[in-house]
Amino acid sequence: MFKPAPQKKSALKSSLVGATLVFGILLGTSLAFAHKDDYDVSKVAPLTAETKPSELVGVGIDEKMGHELDLNLKFKNEQGQLVALGSFFQSNVPVIISPVYFSCPGLCNFHLNGLTDGLKGMDWTIGDQFKVLSISFDPKETPELAAKKKETYMKLYGRAGIESSWNFLTGDEATIKAFTDSIGFKYHWNEKANDWAHASTAILISPKGVITRYLPGILFEPKDIKLAVIESGKGQVGTFVDQLVLYCFHYNPTKSKYTLAAFQIMKVGGGLTVLLLALWLLPLWYRSRRDSSSVRSK
Repeated sequence: MFKPAPQKKSALKSSLVGATLVFGILLGTSLAFAHKDDYDVSKVAPLTAETKPSELVGVGIDEKMGHELDLNLKFKNEQGQLVALGSFFQSNVPVIISPVYFSCPGLCNFHLNGLTDGLKGMDWTIGDQFKVLSISFDPKETPELAAKKKETYMKLYGRAGIESSWNFLTGDEATIKAFTDSIGFKYHWNEKANDWAHASTAILISPKGVITRYLPGILFEPKDIKLAVIESGKGQVGTFVDQLVLYCFHYNPTKSKYTLAAFQIMKVGGGLTVLLLALWLLPLWYRSRRDSSSVRSK
């Protein structure tokens, strides 16, 4: 019968002892952690992609397309005068509304900067085809603060004569609540961060005070703003060419921008083809009629 050599026997025994010790240490460590609440996986669930941080629960935008705003709501303008929301809808042009707060340390500035850049990139000027309202949702903010904010963005926009067409408004708590509810803008005060938790969007309102489009985010393409204004104007804003361009685009909510609509382009192309054929055939038809008349007269 085979018997292992003493040296091999000793090495095998050492390996088994070492493996047992390692296993024991790992097992003991696992049991120790299992008794600590901080490491109890049943109490600490990982965040998933769909999970919102607690400070963002209840924050967002419920789009209310087609909803008519209460134009009787009264806010204070930069001079401290109490004015009705409807007073900004008397020029028969759409209005872009930005719900922000003027002392915001971050997101609101990014939003207003992005909107200003988009407006500067347009061949239209505020006041001609549309107006802008930046409305604070913080009831503690004052017309003085609104005036300072307005001065900053008048300089940043850099075009003269638009002071009466881009207004910065403040209001009391009841008015702000009624307004933000009507546009579906959800926000709340974050005690930990000591500021407002909120989303970012520009909202297009028709000359009649009806919500026609939301442009979420902090970056705004001049093309998207212009198309949203044309759409909101219901045929009253922009040239025939502008209306034709809008016809060939549709708003893509997944991309938050206007994209080419292939079917619409095909319809326009078909219509133009028929028109060109008619223009080409009309002279031939006219010449044929004239020749027939000449033959009959002889």
